[in-house]
Amino acid sequence: MEINRQFKPRRELGRTGFMATQLGIGDVADRKIPRETLVSTLCRALDAGLNVIDTAPGYEDGYSEEIVAQAVQGRRDSLFIIDKIDFLDQPVMPQIESSLRRLKLEYADAFVFHGLSSLELLEQLLQPESGFDQLAAAVRQGKARFIGISSHHPDVLQAALTIDRCDVLMFPVGAFVDDRYVQDILPAAREKRAATIGFKTFAAGKLLGDTFGYNQPLMNRPRGKVSSGGNKDVRFVLPTLTVAECLHYTLTCDPDVALLGMSFPNEQDEAFSAAHSFRPLSAADMDRIRRLAAAAVRHKGPCWWNPDAGV
Repeated sequence: MEINRQFKPRRELGRTGFMATQLGIGDVADRKIPRETLVSTLCRALDAGLNVIDTAPGYEDGYSEEIVAQAVQGRRDSLFIIDKIDFLDQPVMPQIESSLRRLKLEYADAFVFHGLSSLELLEQLLQPESGFDQLAAAVRQGKARFIGISSHHPDVLQAALTIDRCDVLMFPVGAFVDDRYVQDILPAAREKRAATIGFKTFAAGKLLGDTFGYNQPLMNRPRGKVSSGGNKDVRFVLPTLTVAECLHYTLTCDPDVALLGMSFPNEQDEAFSAAHSFRPLSAADMDRIRRLAAAAVRHKGPCWWNPDAGV
């Protein structure tokens, strides 16, 4: 079957040497959707040429890894597959072995510590024979090729760059993220040749719709009075951004890969179209989108990836 690939690799993924596409595939696991549908959706993104896949054992209790296992059959060698260590206070190797069994793979391209957002925990993982040493052992045993972290805290990422033991860094890059992710972490990671994989382009969906995050409906919209119509009490319509505005902002920041969920074909098509129409935004457009994003997330619950965000 002839496949019309829309995306081609554009740059090396840090010091890994892997040539990555500008978009990556995030978690598509949802137990309310038939497995065959989820696998075909992931395959559709792979057929479009995307070649970086992110998964984790904690995504629907291993379901994400099982979906990836089916989708990558016959094309594993052309992909960069990232998996996670979810339990940071537990031995690493049993977690890796369990993930590889679900993935039906001999190795993942990278295993990263998931949600490492505490300096104290980072320090613990750096102790002799602790987490990072155990990940390094997994590399020596051929169960991983590279190691790294995903984090929701710029201070942790900065500290990880200082020790320089991470091949891969995953962190928020979007229109509503702490400025330090983009202004400090991205350039420092490039200098160290650590791969940069950005997420939160859509702020967990908050920028696109009325959600508390990740398809959780917003139960209580803000209310107020309007003078027309007899001073009625109404629910405010909250502002949103377009997929193109969000994605163009992230791509202008220029991480190696922008990781997107794209759980349904229509979501994929909208993201693909936005990527193809991308041109770097001007400073004025970036500022405009940042202001729109700040208004869009208001009243939609905490943005846990932004330390001291006050939202």
